[in-house]
Amino acid sequence: MLGLQDRSEPVIMNVSHFFKLDNKLINFTRPQASSFAKSVAGDFNPIHDEDHKRFCVPGDLLFSVFLSQQGVYQEMKFEFSGMVGDSNQVFFTSEDNSAFVLKDENDKNFMRIQIAGDLTQEPEFISQLSEKYVQFSGQTFPHILVPLMKQEGVMINPARPLVIYKNMEITLDKLSGENIELRLTKSILNKNGKKGEARLEFAILADGKEIGHGAKNLLLSGLREYDQSALDEVVDAYDQRKTTYLSC
Repeated sequence: MLGLQDRSEPVIMNVSHFFKLDNKLINFTRPQASSFAKSVAGDFNPIHDEDHKRFCVPGDLLFSVFLSQQGVYQEMKFEFSGMVGDSNQVFFTSEDNSAFVLKDENDKNFMRIQIAGDLTQEPEFISQLSEKYVQFSGQTFPHILVPLMKQEGVMINPARPLVIYKNMEITLDKLSGENIELRLTKSILNKNGKKGEARLEFAILADGKEIGHGAKNLLLSGLREYDQSALDEVVDAYDQRKTTYLSC
């Protein structure tokens, strides 16, 4: 757990604190990944708890590590295909001039990154973009997803809430700027029986001017008719986890 400062707001991110690098092999300890989820992203999904039996490294940490190692391209799309655990030793490899893959030594793929356009490796811009995206992404539940489900009259299974991070994409018109911000511009939930796909679109701003845009796509399962009281219990449990963490 980081510091004794007021953690009602996410702390400033230094991604190097949240992974280990040994001869190009990347490893995440459970404390590192769990601390990133809670203290940086404000994400209190139980699957990122150190003692969770299905523990996995947050996708936003994988995103941040890629940017810190490879830089920011004008166009990037991150496709998640597997969950990275603390036992995995992973590395980025270039498929060709248009993609990277995150895989382990057994050739299992966890993430594919499509790239296009110019590249910047300017540390401050990369750090700000990573941090602001992670903090935006961490607000998905409950701040963005709950009002969206209410609007569409459906909800995830409160006994087994399952939301899967499918992919995210970013397009930048400018590869520089300060005071980076991300603002939600549109949220959509498409339903197909008990399954659904949510798309969260956002603008990327520097010094108040738009320099790009992006979207985060999620898969939802076990959809059912919206029940305010049942969903309130899920949100209350989530908020209690956050309160407990912040009080430590």
